[in-house]
Amino acid sequence: MSSGKILMAQPECLIQNDEHGNLLLQTKAVEILNQIDQLVVVVAVVGLYRTGKSYLMNKLAGKTKDEKGFDLGPTVQAKTKGIWMWCVPHPTKADHTLVLLDTEGLGDVEKGDPKNDNWIFSLAVLLSSALVYNSIGIIDNNALQQLHYVTELTEHIKVKSQAEDEDGDETTEFMRFFPSFVWTVRDFTLQLEYEGKPITADEYLDNALKLRAGHGKQVMQFNMPRNCLRNYFPKRKCFVFDCPTSAENMKLMDELSDEKLEPSFVQQATSFCDYIYGEAKTKTMKGGYNMTGRMLGSLAKMYVDAICRGQIPCLENAVVALAQIENSNAIVKAMKFYKECMDSWVAFPTETLEELSDVHGTVEEQAVKIFMGLCFKDEDQKSQLKLMELMQVEYKAICEKNVVESKKACESIIKRIFRPLEENIASGQYTSVGGYERYRNDLNNLISKYRSAEGRGIKDEESLKEYLEKKKSVGQAIMTADQSLTKAQRKEEENRVRMGAMEQERRASEEQRKILKKQMEDQERTFIENMAQLERKMEEDRKNAAKEFEMTLNGKLKEQQELMKQGFDERAKLIEAEISSLKKEKVQNEKSPSPFSVILDTVGQAASMFLPGIIPKMAGVGLSALSRLF
Repeated sequence: MSSGKILMAQPECLIQNDEHGNLLLQTKAVEILNQIDQLVVVVAVVGLYRTGKSYLMNKLAGKTKDEKGFDLGPTVQAKTKGIWMWCVPHPTKADHTLVLLDTEGLGDVEKGDPKNDNWIFSLAVLLSSALVYNSIGIIDNNALQQLHYVTELTEHIKVKSQAEDEDGDETTEFMRFFPSFVWTVRDFTLQLEYEGKPITADEYLDNALKLRAGHGKQVMQFNMPRNCLRNYFPKRKCFVFDCPTSAENMKLMDELSDEKLEPSFVQQATSFCDYIYGEAKTKTMKGGYNMTGRMLGSLAKMYVDAICRGQIPCLENAVVALAQIENSNAIVKAMKFYKECMDSWVAFPTETLEELSDVHGTVEEQAVKIFMGLCFKDEDQKSQLKLMELMQVEYKAICEKNVVESKKACESIIKRIFRPLEENIASGQYTSVGGYERYRNDLNNLISKYRSAEGRGIKDEESLKEYLEKKKSVGQAIMTADQSLTKAQRKEEENRVRMGAMEQERRASEEQRKILKKQMEDQERTFIENMAQLERKMEEDRKNAAKEFEMTLNGKLKEQQELMKQGFDERAKLIEAEISSLKKEKVQNEKSPSPFSVILDTVGQAASMFLPGIIPKMAGVGLSALSRLF
């Protein structure tokens, strides 16, 4: 099955293993991963050197004859050094990237430090969602003893950071985050039969992993790799492959088309690819959080850095550190989107409060969606609260700019509309008998014209009030100079002017009241939108964690059943204790605080953080609205 257009023209080295056995993360490969915001399915292949691992990876990538894929090499010398990566569009999972990791051969005689194999194997386990172990011949005790790296994983991978937490069942913790396991057996020459009956490749693997009864040293050595595979990798699959071509043509495997290979081998390779495409899961971290390419790059850096410091990679620490990186990145991206949209969508000054509020609401909703899509493990919603705070600060600045731009626009409009009045005053047109009445009529007409003008924005009445206050003394002087007015008329006119000023003050105050009211409504809408999306996010996280839990529980139940079938009742009883512990944990999780209680707590935190003074009244409205919403 072709994977379509590839994201990379050819594989790149992700982790170099130099001649001194030092692991070096390659910047170019990490930069490629940093550009992948899609979820990733990560398939890593491990195995002894010169067993044809690279061929399987090229097949999964949909490599054509003309493309440069993972190097196969025709000699006994190992070709792949370190871990090489090839990112291609996933052929069956929309919006997913398939990341293929080809590791250097284990047991290379040219390698200086054999301990390096353990780190390569451990990194393959840590970074993948499906681990392919490739071997040649048959699965016998010798083949399983060569897979001793799996028995040493506990020395190279740590689940929890606190030493006191490591007394629990390690296999259960490993089972929760380890990838699925696929054993590919190349050049398989046996008949798939057991006790005279045909069996599947999966049954062949299960039979090979059967335990021996007893407690002696030899029995323990025999059972150890089998126990580890059974306990660490509850989901196991096996594929057997016929020899692909003649020994002579094997040197040209990289150049041969499917037509020149054994049909049975081609069909087996196709079945293997179909299984990986359909069954290999999205890469997740401890806790069931899905991973993007960018997150995978960060994770690889953390693990390699820990190894280079002489430390054991810790899953718990990696999740915490990665959450900090990703949540900070989520805030940056959400804010960038918000600022860019507001800059392009808002034309200052807005004609109404609702115009700006509606744009803010639409953009804010999308910005929060961006944040929710990128964040994970946001303890106490600290990152979300930070985003809410930053967005409110930015919106406040935009509102203030809207006010300033409105006042500038109004000043310009006032200057244009009232220019004839100013010219008449300057030329003395209102100093003659009856001038005050002409002045008053002109002023009222121009006020009406001003109020019908477009582009004034939201502070038109306050701007008009400020202009009229400046003209108060001018109007008083014109009235005093007009000899046609009687004393009674002057007094009546003074009362009318005072009432007009009061009305204008009322208009300006009402204008400001509406602004404050709209700000409060916007704040409440912000709370409701954030909490609604938080509730959906928490429910999604609960489902992911539940899937991880169910997988672990089902794995333990399956192992218990297999042990009972084989007559290992004592071992099965030991697993019963682990199963009981898992079921107890499930009950405790169901009794944990509901998403709604966390949401209400988050509302209170947000209110106290950046809305002192206004929020007590609004918070009550917000909580009531939230209660109705959920």
